[in-house]
Amino acid sequence: MCLRDLLSKVGPAWIVDQNSLTESIRMKLAIVGKGGVGKTTLSAALARRLAGLGRSVVAVDADPDGNLASALGVAEDQLPQPIAQMRELVLERTDAKDEGAGLMFKLNPKVDDLPDRFAVDAGGVKLLVLGTVELGGKGCMCPEGAVLKALMQHLLLRVDDDVVLDMEAGLEHMGRASARGVDAMIAVVEPGMRSLQTAARIRKLAGDIGIRQTFVVANKISGQHQREMLKCNLSDQIILGMLPYCAELARADLEGDPVDVEDRAFVEAIGGIGGALEKQLSGEQQAADSS
Repeated sequence: MCLRDLLSKVGPAWIVDQNSLTESIRMKLAIVGKGGVGKTTLSAALARRLAGLGRSVVAVDADPDGNLASALGVAEDQLPQPIAQMRELVLERTDAKDEGAGLMFKLNPKVDDLPDRFAVDAGGVKLLVLGTVELGGKGCMCPEGAVLKALMQHLLLRVDDDVVLDMEAGLEHMGRASARGVDAMIAVVEPGMRSLQTAARIRKLAGDIGIRQTFVVANKISGQHQREMLKCNLSDQIILGMLPYCAELARADLEGDPVDVEDRAFVEAIGGIGGALEKQLSGEQQAADSS
């Protein structure tokens, strides 16, 4: 039995009925945190949950070292090519010449057709892999960077689908403001002060680039003492939920297998996190509508 099937079986206290989700509310979520905390696990689970509720979902692997495809169960021979590696497409859309540094190119290339053309189906989730700029010294100001930035903004601002971004580890993307336009940024933490310090910095930097809603999800929780420690240290932040340590997930991560587990505690925790997130974003939308 896969995660999607289990999500459909857990009780109403954990899973929000599909009909209770206001159709006008679309979720643009960025999942962030230090390396190894479980960003990809949460991204895959939330994307699967939303798709299981009948919603149209795009899961975006925005981590240069990402493995969201394997977490969603995409076979190796079906892996989408990263957009940043499509050199001919990049040159065509930016009107650039393949002549090295200093070339002129469009900063606002056409990208609206790319999600439909290059996303692959992953159990009802549309998976898109961005890739990264791999040539040394090019930074963000290059044709590839222009296409990735335009595509990210298109997904966040112009499409009606729910979007779940599995962001790169650390804080570099925050400095580039590459996730501007998301409805909520979710920092994944694990028991440990380094992870908590990263979450605090993420919250501050998110505010600096205009992201109003920041939340925390705790992962790999193995006891009540860890829950209490995290609650104490995160008392000034909104904790959507806590995911229990799951040996099956740890094995799947080690072996590169999909995030399809039969651990009911984990599945129920994902349902609770999804419900809490929907409640928070619905409240934000209602406040915006009444202002």
